[in-house]
Amino acid sequence: MKTYGYVRCSTQDQNLDRQILAMRELKILRKYIYIERQSGKDFERPEYQKLLKRLKKGDLLHITSIDRLGRNYDEILTQWRILTKEKGVDIAVSDMPLLDTRMSKDVIGVFTADIVLQILSYVAHSERETMRRRQAEGIAAAKRRGVQLGRPPKKMPKNFRAIVNQWRCGNLTTKEAVRLCKISPSTFYEKLKRYNLPTKRKLR
Repeated sequence: MKTYGYVRCSTQDQNLDRQILAMRELKILRKYIYIERQSGKDFERPEYQKLLKRLKKGDLLHITSIDRLGRNYDEILTQWRILTKEKGVDIAVSDMPLLDTRMSKDVIGVFTADIVLQILSYVAHSERETMRRRQAEGIAAAKRRGVQLGRPPKKMPKNFRAIVNQWRCGNLTTKEAVRLCKISPSTFYEKLKRYNLPTKRKLR
């Protein structure tokens, strides 16, 4: 039997460090700790897939909390069953002692773990849906107030029209024009349309 640890976070934050420290306190060897810096929206994650292939019957997998395994309610339940029932792997969730398949192998123990898992997964799923709805409502409200969302529009130099005239007359190449405007070629052409300026150069 081997003991593994799975650590995941969406970004480079302190949560990752805390998870790694927790694995080390459990005396898990570094080569058996799989670290994922990716969203938990699904299980198509490279490190998780490597871990899944490596796990054998009788192995033990540690995670700090159920949301580190994943964030999708249905897929968490599916993966839990794959790990525990198909592969015969034990799972221990640090912040939820009831989710430790080593505790009891009888029908009541398995049933209790399944119920707790479903409740926790459902709660996590509901919280994410509520957060998404509130974000959407906040964005809609901001738009109604006329709040500008996203990046502010790129400001054009005061002599933009003069640069465009030089470009149209063939005195400037497109590369020179966008360099003077400090924008990309695609933005240059987009600005021409926005200012209702001709988008083609004159033939000399």
